[in-house]
Amino acid sequence: MKKALGLLLVLMLVMSILVTGCSQPAKEEPKKEEPKQEEKAPEQKIKVGFVYVGPIGDGGWTYAHNEGRKYLEEKLGVETIIKESVPESQEAEKVLNDMIDQGANVIFTTSFGFMDYTEKVAKANPDVKFLHCSGYKQLDNMSNYFGRIYEARYLSGIVAGMKTQSDVLGYVAAFEIPEVVRGINAFTLGVRSVNPDAVVKVKWTHTWYDPAKEKEAAKALLDEGADVIAQHQDTPGPQQAAEEKGVWSIGYNTDMKEMAPKAYMTAPIWNWGPYYVQEVKAVMDGTWKSSSVWEGMKDGIVQLAPLTDVAPPEAKDAVEKVKADIISGKEKIFVGPIKDQTGAVKVQDGVVMTDQELLSFDWFVEGVEGKIK
Repeated sequence: MKKALGLLLVLMLVMSILVTGCSQPAKEEPKKEEPKQEEKAPEQKIKVGFVYVGPIGDGGWTYAHNEGRKYLEEKLGVETIIKESVPESQEAEKVLNDMIDQGANVIFTTSFGFMDYTEKVAKANPDVKFLHCSGYKQLDNMSNYFGRIYEARYLSGIVAGMKTQSDVLGYVAAFEIPEVVRGINAFTLGVRSVNPDAVVKVKWTHTWYDPAKEKEAAKALLDEGADVIAQHQDTPGPQQAAEEKGVWSIGYNTDMKEMAPKAYMTAPIWNWGPYYVQEVKAVMDGTWKSSSVWEGMKDGIVQLAPLTDVAPPEAKDAVEKVKADIISGKEKIFVGPIKDQTGAVKVQDGVVMTDQELLSFDWFVEGVEGKIK
């Protein structure tokens, strides 16, 4: 009996094990992982610095750049910081580094003399984009930009050449660099295209911004018989001198008719805003590349301000015709024959000066009275 009971218990235990083994729950299939969302790179916050050689209140060069800055803020909503009246010296380097410390990752330096300092700081800060106005140096993170303002200067010369009665025009100029020399030459060629007997007298001030000095240079030219004053300066001082003398003027940088309304006829002017938007937007999109930009009237970066009632009535049609030819490419301005001050032919008949030659201009055309030191 005991044996039978023991066998029964063993049999029940075996059956229990077999039943348990057969009734184990099916293994759960591993859960499918949800596909990971691609993480978007955080959009770079843009802070744009502007370094100015003069005060915004100059009404001219710096004012024009600042109008472009305001246009940039309006169109793209980026934060900007500025520094006015920065000397073209070692101080510019400090200003640039201070801007970087403030978080600026795009910086525009807006005067020729800032070039070397911009280059030095750009080399030390490869993640910051630098754009230098009017120079020629370029790095992977440093562009240079300017406009063919000589096109508008040529047109303003046509207006001045038609207006003068003494056939003597004065030109108040800042520094003896190719940019300024090129402008004087273009103005003179415009003058002599309508008045071959006219001469353009030049006085150097060796400053971009000094209202009193600019005005005194204009007065000296007026005393030498000039009855139209033009300028490559940043203030309306030369034009105000012309108005006080009862004669006429050509402005520069901005439409300055309110500054000397009885003298002012027109001005070659800048329109920087669209360029600033284009470059900063490219930085924001990640498509920015270093470039060397030299755009003209057809691109809109330079313009001739509307002629006032002081300008000769016949000048409007003459200017519009030549303007159309410049924009179409028919009028090249610096095309031979071109003679220098001594009467020697510097550019042969039919030859168009290259951009490299224009960018290194170091001689005056026939009709200019002045020296390049």
